[in-house]
Amino acid sequence: MPPRRPQTRKLPSAEELDLLVKGLKSNNKPDNSNYREQSLKLHGWICAKCGREFERENLHLLTVHHRDGNHHNNPKDGSNWENLCVYCHDDEHSRLILAEYLNGR
Repeated sequence: MPPRRPQTRKLPSAEELDLLVKGLKSNNKPDNSNYREQSLKLHGWICAKCGREFERENLHLLTVHHRDGNHHNNPKDGSNWENLCVYCHDDEHSRLILAEYLNGR
């Protein structure tokens, strides 16, 4: 088999790239970027599993866990969220991986 040769490809123009970026930005998906702030307001600055309370200085250690595993499912009432510290969040996902392994999936 002969070695592969580099293929030449026409790069998109600046106008084509601008159109592509505008199209991606105007996608009709709902804005889910602030669900963490919403969850913190709804559920407070406390881990739902271990009960650890957080202050502004360590709030970055409090994460939002999606109960159904779907990060795009962000209802305004917060029914798919629970605030978990990074340690409990990691434990939650580890348990799921272990369960899938033990069930042969």
